[in-house]
Amino acid sequence: MELYTAAQMREIDRRAIEERGIPSTQLMENAARALADAVLARALPPEGPRGNAPSAVVYCGPGNNGGDGVAAARLLLEAGWRVKCVLVGDRAKMTPDCREMERRLNAAGGTLEDFDPEDEEAYLGFDAAVDAMFGVGLNSPLRPDAQRAAEWMGLTRWVAAADVPSGVHADTGDILGEGWCAAVRADVTVTFSRGKPGLYVGRGAVHSGEVIVADIGIPEDLYPENEYRNAVVEPGEILLPRRARDSHKGDYGRLFILAGSRGYTGAAALCAKAAVRSGAGLVTLAVPEDVYPIVASKCCDEVMVWPWPEDDGAVVDKARGCGAAVIGPGLGQGERGARLVLTLMKELDCPIILDADGLNIISRHIDVLDERRGQTILTPHDGEFARLSGCELPIRDRLGAAWGFAQAHRCTLVLKGHRTITALPYWGRFINLTGNPGMARGGSGDALAGLVGALAVQGVPRPLAAVWIHGRAGDLAAEDKGEYGMTPSDLIEQIPYAIKELVNNEEESG
Repeated sequence: MELYTAAQMREIDRRAIEERGIPSTQLMENAARALADAVLARALPPEGPRGNAPSAVVYCGPGNNGGDGVAAARLLLEAGWRVKCVLVGDRAKMTPDCREMERRLNAAGGTLEDFDPEDEEAYLGFDAAVDAMFGVGLNSPLRPDAQRAAEWMGLTRWVAAADVPSGVHADTGDILGEGWCAAVRADVTVTFSRGKPGLYVGRGAVHSGEVIVADIGIPEDLYPENEYRNAVVEPGEILLPRRARDSHKGDYGRLFILAGSRGYTGAAALCAKAAVRSGAGLVTLAVPEDVYPIVASKCCDEVMVWPWPEDDGAVVDKARGCGAAVIGPGLGQGERGARLVLTLMKELDCPIILDADGLNIISRHIDVLDERRGQTILTPHDGEFARLSGCELPIRDRLGAAWGFAQAHRCTLVLKGHRTITALPYWGRFINLTGNPGMARGGSGDALAGLVGALAVQGVPRPLAAVWIHGRAGDLAAEDKGEYGMTPSDLIEQIPYAIKELVNNEEESG
């Protein structure tokens, strides 16, 4: 699903109105209908409304987002709801379309009241609240009256937001202020025409709840084709190579993994197990000789555990015989490990996946990353990315930061976390929606590194499929064991079933 920025959407709206002659009030009515339909379909609890008729309080700003809310209030009123519609802002700043929707609301028997930030009792006790204060246009913290409205929406059982929850930056997902009521937290966000990046990344992804993308009647040809894609990863776009009936293990690639050290043998084993479960034909796990017995006992029989010799050249030769290399899980930052990381980065032409200590080592030698000839895939979490890039934590614009780093250093960046971002230079940036909090534990990232490497040697150089499969396997593990009790090993056991889903989807779609 393609995503569009606030500036792009404003231009698309302008062209629809000025060049195609679509009345702006018609677009507003279409948006309001989608918003009202979401409330009617989802707002009421199983036990029904709190009173004789269901009720909603609709908070509207003076702009066109507020006009969407005023029109939705009228539609709910006409559907038999008890509706309180309030203006949060300066009445003198109401747009012409917002005023027209107020006129239609009055004609239907409703009223657009002025918001009273001191009268808490007047705004509580409703079955639902609707946030239509600002939408995509906001780029500064909420004013005190809007913060008070956001606070009271937080005390309402169910909340819908129009286009973008007020207080959320539409492009970055950043919260434009501080405190728990700095932004509306919605159960459902009905966004108009196309998805906005801020609904899917950062804290905006949490505040948006379920996102519904509603068609409001803008012609398809008005949406520009971006130079670089900005999209949510959808399983229908992920294609895995079909396996030939007469194939053999050599057809599915050889993966080299350099990992493990004293105290961190589990990371190496998890990475290798994930690679095996992801279909790699042959997996070689190179580890320090002093931890070889421990790692060998941890690994499944399908992994070839190899104690690396003292000769760095032998390690390079071993890696050169493979189609990709994963470097870093549990490796530590000792002198020998650091030297091997830099040597392999310089000597190998195949794709290299850097994870964990591989990232920490290369963060001190960015010049080696910049000079590398082959494809390099980096898989940092936010802390590792901060060391790589020098940015501050928390990262307020994860999408922009990932894209900027990938472009500057000509590498593929997989920025792990809630809604993992994959930035591919010369192609685009992609947001993954699979995954859950149960994956937030040591070892999950090691599994991802192995998965990325395994698919790379099978002819899938872009890690979008690996990231989606990793998150989906985590979701399946959570369904089975729960988010508290699931482990990275449980996730790895679910990788085949996540891949099976993708393959089945491909076959069903022809």
